[in-house]
Amino acid sequence: MAQHIARRLSIRRRPRDPRAQRGAGTLASVPYRYRSDDIDLDKTIDVLTERPVPEDTDIIVRERMRSRRAAVLIVDVSGSMRGEKVRITAATVAALAAELADDQLALVAFWSDAALLKRLEAAVAPAKLLDQLLRIPARGLTNVHFGLAVAHAELAGSAARQRTAILLTDAVHNAGPDPRTLARRFPELHVLLQTDGEHDVPLATDLARLGHGRLAPVRTHRDAAPALNRLLAG
Repeated sequence: MAQHIARRLSIRRRPRDPRAQRGAGTLASVPYRYRSDDIDLDKTIDVLTERPVPEDTDIIVRERMRSRRAAVLIVDVSGSMRGEKVRITAATVAALAAELADDQLALVAFWSDAALLKRLEAAVAPAKLLDQLLRIPARGLTNVHFGLAVAHAELAGSAARQRTAILLTDAVHNAGPDPRTLARRFPELHVLLQTDGEHDVPLATDLARLGHGRLAPVRTHRDAAPALNRLLAG
């Protein structure tokens, strides 16, 4: 079921420049990639003089570009990884992998311990990544601080201009130091709060606020992709 949900959500977007992404950055003239309709006429005419039968991508458009981004998904695998919790995890991994298809994505799993399942620079198919995650035996305690520590160390080694962490958890922290102190050190930390069972809204709210990010509740797997869109839209 988890793999089925992941396949439904893992839809690659049309190709884009792997060195940059659309956003609030420098205005640049780039080949048309089915996004901007602001045509750079001078540069397009230069191209068309050499190609009397042009393709769509021979059109040059103006887009605002920013540098490649790096993101770490931090997944809570403590407690019981079954039922809707597994489906939410599958939907989150798939939707984030699709959103960051041309960027860098790392994956951290945590319980009373933590594990870095994928480094930022590693190339791993989303289906394989999900399989690795779901094969981790669920543990009872939840050490949010440990998961954040591993994710922060991975992000700190990235040279990307935009560095983001997304924490998927019920925020029921019951092992290790208070994670609030570490949340302050992130350039951007968003929280996807699982609300289908026991959850801690005050802690999740504090982590997002201290981490310069936003909080989005997810009750079912259908909430994951829209919630990610809201978190990453800014």
